[in-house]
Amino acid sequence: MHRYRTHTCGELRATSVGSSARISGWVHRRRDHGGLIFIDLRDNYGLTQCVVEPDSPAFKAVDTLRAEFVATFTGRVVARPGDTVNKDLSTGEIEIRIDEVQIQSEAGELPLPVFGEQDYPEDIRLKYRFLDLRRDRIHKNILLRSNVISSLRRRMIDQGFTEFQTPILTASSPEGARDFLVPSRLHPGKFYALPQAPQQFKQLIMVAGFDRYFQIAPCFRDEDARADRSPGEFYQLDLEMSFVTQEDVFAAVEPVLHGVFEQFANGRKCSPLPFVRIPYAESMLKYGSDKPDLRNPIVIADVSAEFADPSVEFKAFKSVVAQGGVVRAIPAPGAGSQPRSFFDKLNDWARSEMKAPGLGYVVFEDDGGKLVGKGPIAKFIPEPIQQRIAKATGAKPGDAVFFAAGKPDAAAKLAGAARIRIGNELNLKAATNYDFHFCWVVDFPMYEFNEEEKKIDFSHNPFSMPNFEHEAFLKLDPKDDKTILGITALQYDIVCNGIELSSGAIRNHRPEIMIKAFDIAGYPAEVVEQKFGGMLNAFRFGAPPHGGTAPGVDRIVMLIAGEENLREVTMFPMNQRAEDLMMGAPSEPMAKQLREAHIRVVAPEAKS
Repeated sequence: MHRYRTHTCGELRATSVGSSARISGWVHRRRDHGGLIFIDLRDNYGLTQCVVEPDSPAFKAVDTLRAEFVATFTGRVVARPGDTVNKDLSTGEIEIRIDEVQIQSEAGELPLPVFGEQDYPEDIRLKYRFLDLRRDRIHKNILLRSNVISSLRRRMIDQGFTEFQTPILTASSPEGARDFLVPSRLHPGKFYALPQAPQQFKQLIMVAGFDRYFQIAPCFRDEDARADRSPGEFYQLDLEMSFVTQEDVFAAVEPVLHGVFEQFANGRKCSPLPFVRIPYAESMLKYGSDKPDLRNPIVIADVSAEFADPSVEFKAFKSVVAQGGVVRAIPAPGAGSQPRSFFDKLNDWARSEMKAPGLGYVVFEDDGGKLVGKGPIAKFIPEPIQQRIAKATGAKPGDAVFFAAGKPDAAAKLAGAARIRIGNELNLKAATNYDFHFCWVVDFPMYEFNEEEKKIDFSHNPFSMPNFEHEAFLKLDPKDDKTILGITALQYDIVCNGIELSSGAIRNHRPEIMIKAFDIAGYPAEVVEQKFGGMLNAFRFGAPPHGGTAPGVDRIVMLIAGEENLREVTMFPMNQRAEDLMMGAPSEPMAKQLREAHIRVVAPEAKS
């Protein structure tokens, strides 16, 4: 018999009854029942109930066991009596009668319990992450993560992609988030940077003549944490393809993501292939966001023309429209039955959290077969205009319509946030068809007007190919603001349940178009050559049309696991302050290390 185990703690079944077995694991739970001691022993694979009787030679040793001791039990596999079978446990039909016990290691007093799913403060969980990872939910999440990555890798290879690794020590990137810098010992005063993404390398792989590249890539960004963004590092399914259009990229990515989500959905439904394509402008209008949660059925409408009508007497909205602003209408199905406090809370939220004047609203009722609006501002809106608003929003009797007014960007932001809040308050997602609702957001604007600097600037990714006839683009007058602000880029985001999984683009692979694109944004050719000379030089030796994307692995697993924070699907995450409480990072270096790296630490000036 093996020294530690003949079976795992999740392996024994009714077919094993009558045989001898040896299992090893952690003491998950101990129960004393009238002289009998029951021990639930746990390992990576599951849990097995074990029992020892008072007359057993092993009783004394078992009696010393406490939570999280590591022990090896040897004994007979017996069937549980019918009324004690645990159908929720894979080993629930059997138990082991302990004949021998060996304690492999003892556990001190636990700073947090492993049994149960009690909520504990983040600092305790992260400081004792090795204990936290033993807890059932987080343990399953980490195993899920591994299985998801294996599935992604297999599906990419099946699609004809080849896995390559790109450098971790590289040059600092002049755009994007802050870099993590690494001092060079051999080159005093110079620094490497950890890659924010393998962007330039994967494009150079295409220039080098390879095709259909991918990797599960580590990325490093010195940015603040959020629930859906880890501080420091994260992983993405990085991919790039040559000689492709935007639709070719979609056709390659969609079955991979859809297949992975379906594989681990456990009965939950995914929106079908192909994923919906939503132009950026439409997404901002209908959903108030470029990452819409399509499980929420609310669709925002533009009712600026209605409030510009001379018959409308509501001056607050009329003046907004007169000054070039807009009014967005957010329908709230069934909200007419809500108490007045529902509407007051939404107004308070808009004022306090969104810093807006408030949310005007109208409640529609059936008045003798006629749809009539009621509420604080309804009296300022003539009945024909009310009918137009109801038609634009699809409002029916018993529905309410809220309004957000302001400059287009501000109104979209408020309307989008109100859409999410109203959807949550009314539990509208419960009635939707899909648990995982995917879409592509396409046709992002290439440029925007920078109000602070009063100039044209890039709106999103400056390295995307303009969705504009190439020769005409090269002839554009940089002062032709109207044409330039109407140019979209071959850039796209894939979104699931309001979470952006990745951004991608068909790349600008022609040096002259890239130089022109930066020139329009006010960057002279010499600046572009200085900052991106390596990439431009490569493109001058024959670059194929290429494009790609990079869905975030952490976010994929977070969605599949049903978690709301990346910490719950990351094995050793840092806290919100980018600290590793378990390992004590970041830490102060030794003087010798600083000398070898030719650097000196300058303490920040004390704040007055």
